[in-house]
Amino acid sequence: MKKKAMLLFEDRMIYPDGAIIEMRIWKLPRQDVERPHGLKYSLFYGCNGERVIGYDNERGKGDHRHYRGREMPYEFSTVFQLVADFMDDIERERSEK
Repeated sequence: MKKKAMLLFEDRMIYPDGAIIEMRIWKLPRQDVERPHGLKYSLFYGCNGERVIGYDNERGKGDHRHYRGREMPYEFSTVFQLVADFMDDIERERSEK
């Protein structure tokens, strides 16, 4: 029987202005070349149906970050740093409004 990823963390928050944060982090059954940390994650911040900020590590792309339509590599170190970087980006984005 094939092992499945285990959901470690899931959270969703909606701001009064309608902006949404969704975070999901899974522990994979095993590490691989693309995910040497053994995690799969999807962190999303958006408004009006549009992604503004995202961090994920989909197959074929590795760890990367989306910011206002641009995609760039992200150097993963720990889950705590990942969430902190994501929340810092959101705070910066919201303070610029």
